[in-house]
Amino acid sequence: MIRVVFASLACLAASPVIALNKVDGNGPMLTNPVGIGNFVQMLLGLLVVLGIIFAMAWLIRRMGHVQVRMQGVLKVLGGISIGQRERIVLVQVGEQQLLIGVAPGQIRTLHVLSTPVAGDATPNQFSGQSFAERLQAMMKGKQL
Repeated sequence: MIRVVFASLACLAASPVIALNKVDGNGPMLTNPVGIGNFVQMLLGLLVVLGIIFAMAWLIRRMGHVQVRMQGVLKVLGGISIGQRERIVLVQVGEQQLLIGVAPGQIRTLHVLSTPVAGDATPNQFSGQSFAERLQAMMKGKQL
């Protein structure tokens, strides 16, 4: 890839930029020839866009386990990763809770709980607070 870029730059630098001048008012005139500066600018722009794409892909992969809690019939109560791609998830469907094993290409019910597991046994220190209040509390806790 780098060789192709350098070869392209070398070809552009070696080739003379031909600008036709008006001869007797009848000939065409090329006022803005495409040169190496335009090529470098386009190449740098492409590299910036590719860098942004790779950075966003990295962020999405890194933040992929963030879940949005929605109210509905199906709720994910919790989960734990037991391998690189395997997870055990506790799901509530209506009043029934299921323990599910999730792996690439397959999902299996491991256990149907006869008595529902309580949600959070320990009260959440942030319950009832807005996002801004929670963020400030977390930032104060991290300050030295």
